[in-house]
Amino acid sequence: MTDTTLYDNFSEGSSKSPKQVTCLGMTFENEEDRRNYFTEKLREKLQDPEFRKIEGFPIGSNEDILHLSDPPYYTACPNPWIADFIKEWESEKPDKPADFKYHREPFAADVSEGKNDPIYNAHSYHTKVPYRAIQHYIQHFTVPGDIVADTFCGTGMTALAASSLNRKSIVADLSPYATFIAYNYCHPIKDIDLKKTWEEVLERTNQEIGWVYVSEDESQSGILQYAVWSDHYFCPNCSEEIIFWEILVDESEQFKSELKCPHCLVLIEKSALTKVRSADGEVKRSIVKIYESRNGHKNSRKPNFNDELLIRRCLDVIKNTEVPTELMMFKGDRFGDMYVPRQHSGLTQVNHFYLPRSLLVASTLYKNIKSISNVEVRNYLIWAFLSVQNYINKKQSYFGGGGGQPGTLTIADIIQEKNALEVINRKVRKLITLLPDIINLISSDKRCVISTQTATVRSFIPNASVDYIFMDPPFGRNLMYSELNFINESWLRVFTQYSFEAIVNKSQGKGEAEYRQLMTLSFQEAYRILKPGHWITVEFSNTKASIWNSIQAALAEAGFIVANVSALDKKQGTFKAVTTPTAVKQDLVISAYRPNGGFEERFQKEAQTEAGVWDFVRTHLEYLPVTKYQGALLQLIPERDPRILFDQMVAYYVRKGYPVPISSQEFQIGLGQRFIERDGMYFLPEQAAEYDRKKLTSGQLIQTKLFVSDEASAIQWLRQLLKAKPQTFQDINPQFMQELGGWSKNEQQLDLRELLNQNFLSYNSIGDVPSQIHGYLSTNWPEMRNLQKDDPALMAKAKDRWYVPDPNKAGDLEKLRERSLLKEFDEYKQSTKKLKVFRMEAVRTGFKKAWQERDYSTIIKVADLIPNSVLEEDPKLLMWYDQAVTRVGGE
Repeated sequence: MTDTTLYDNFSEGSSKSPKQVTCLGMTFENEEDRRNYFTEKLREKLQDPEFRKIEGFPIGSNEDILHLSDPPYYTACPNPWIADFIKEWESEKPDKPADFKYHREPFAADVSEGKNDPIYNAHSYHTKVPYRAIQHYIQHFTVPGDIVADTFCGTGMTALAASSLNRKSIVADLSPYATFIAYNYCHPIKDIDLKKTWEEVLERTNQEIGWVYVSEDESQSGILQYAVWSDHYFCPNCSEEIIFWEILVDESEQFKSELKCPHCLVLIEKSALTKVRSADGEVKRSIVKIYESRNGHKNSRKPNFNDELLIRRCLDVIKNTEVPTELMMFKGDRFGDMYVPRQHSGLTQVNHFYLPRSLLVASTLYKNIKSISNVEVRNYLIWAFLSVQNYINKKQSYFGGGGGQPGTLTIADIIQEKNALEVINRKVRKLITLLPDIINLISSDKRCVISTQTATVRSFIPNASVDYIFMDPPFGRNLMYSELNFINESWLRVFTQYSFEAIVNKSQGKGEAEYRQLMTLSFQEAYRILKPGHWITVEFSNTKASIWNSIQAALAEAGFIVANVSALDKKQGTFKAVTTPTAVKQDLVISAYRPNGGFEERFQKEAQTEAGVWDFVRTHLEYLPVTKYQGALLQLIPERDPRILFDQMVAYYVRKGYPVPISSQEFQIGLGQRFIERDGMYFLPEQAAEYDRKKLTSGQLIQTKLFVSDEASAIQWLRQLLKAKPQTFQDINPQFMQELGGWSKNEQQLDLRELLNQNFLSYNSIGDVPSQIHGYLSTNWPEMRNLQKDDPALMAKAKDRWYVPDPNKAGDLEKLRERSLLKEFDEYKQSTKKLKVFRMEAVRTGFKKAWQERDYSTIIKVADLIPNSVLEEDPKLLMWYDQAVTRVGGE
């Protein structure tokens, strides 16, 4: 049977179905006709130079992009049909009542979903959120028929979740490899005998190169299960060549207690060894053990001369075989952050990342898969092929898990060369078994649209056309996606345009400032496409404070307002989460909203008056959760704290370029006059009634544990302590001293008396006992009940107790404190040396005053005097600084 006959017969028997299909208002005789029509339309677009000038356009030829694409549903480039789909989907939505108003609170519950779902595990990726977890958010924020977007889609879990709930989705990613995975997840094969086709591909591949895994000796032949390869080193003492395997393990493959040179018998340290390299710089390694199957029995043996001849034969055949030879991203002008000289020196091309036999098998198999004419089948098998590459290349360590160390391009000293044909065969059969489940999850009328594009620039998605956004963007330098994807993209021959990759990457010239700028552009695009009054959910998995602040700053700069932060427990730590002290065990989920159009219009008119402040607070309170639980118990909602509300209001004014019309003290007083306070949180009237009902059934309220690390958190800790129990200095001091272990190294540590004097009041037995102290004493001491506030016994009991001042009486205290802080800030302004230890509150207060006076140069000057890490890890300082730089740059 010829190649053409084999694959054309399959194509004729499946895709040329008599079933008509409709796409974007057009009817076609079958899926192949639909695909052919839109492929030609995409070909025309690709021939337009302006189309290819779109920023972030992937690197690849027209034919390679067309070969991957299944237009209009999936394009391995920016998808020009997105607006057409959105228009069609909007027309299919049922009419809403005239008085309909979209409203949702943030999804404040913590979500816990594991990674053991077989569909989730169908294809691996460096990181992804379980689609079952995303379902919770989509169900909360949308209704069936709504449009969900994700412009950092990775493997398409957002689209999978949306489709399973009868929502439409627009998903995109900068990486062609990522969008290719998403396409195969979200457009599974239907009504096709995939198993038969795969068996034909496998049979043909075996006929061509099946000999690579057959070992012959005088009695019988064996089939290779896997071979063990070891690096060679020079002994640092005698300079003789050492096979690392021989000094690492004993006959039973147990690690030896010490490394000893077999030549000079000297004990050696691993770090002192130097790898043996060939003339072209590649590491020398050889087979040290073979595991094979003979007559149904598995056995192991040492390699022989025939094994060496077999590898030589593979090398000879490879010379006439098409293999991926692109320069690795960590070579030449594409030198990457994942380059490790000890491991990667001499490894310049993608084919170098494979052992000879595995490279020959992978290349031959890929050639046979690519020759399949049916696009769906071809892509599905390529999908399976790419999913196992880290199991069959040099990343696969003999000691360790499958696929090597995730999130890296680490090559171990001891490599396990698996039988690649068996590995890919197991994967394909697993995916064939899984197909019915994926098809049941995604029916044909729930198509998603996939685009390969950057999230940082304007796309084909129209303004205000999306109902909800869920995204899991890159976080700082956690993962170098373009470098990790490069090997698989070299098989696809379409590559990430990494200049638009939103990561911290030294080799790309991207620090945290550049990362923040790229994330700001990404969120600005998300803001543009999201409908006013609707929500964006951002999953965050980085414990570095500066990256956390970069995300928050970027969201705020784009115009979003954060309403809630909750936890997402993936139940299974990644390698880094388990082994790195600073790695996250739980991801955080940010819920933010785009303000509705009515508020934004009003704000333009009211921004310079106090009315704008209260309109902002009133609108913001509508978006905040009324209750949040930990188990059956109510939790405090930090976003409803008056200080957090004030900070949110200030941030919104600053981002919009307006001076803040009231002080913190005036804000506190006005808050109490206009809204209802419960447990230190502020509510709208109807929200307060709901909170009261929930509290009656829940009972106890969990207090959030505060950690004292600087002046601001110390004041907050004291406020919480004294509000519950007014106390004397002698009572407070031992408790306070226990909290000082985590004080920031750059923060000037203040004496407790200074903190108390500047922020709180002490009763000195003159005049009536303050209400707060009176209430506490009369509640906890029976003999103090029913006494007047000027009763001598009550006054004596209250003497020297510190308490939180009433907002109406704390104005003078705040003015005195602000005067002291500004005096200190003036000293910083005059400094010519870097500030190592200082009062952060003085810098914050000084920045705020300078902003009000439009003295942007002072903000920039003092920011240059403090450590950059401090600036990046403080959201308030970062906000003032970013805005000052923007204003100076625009003048």
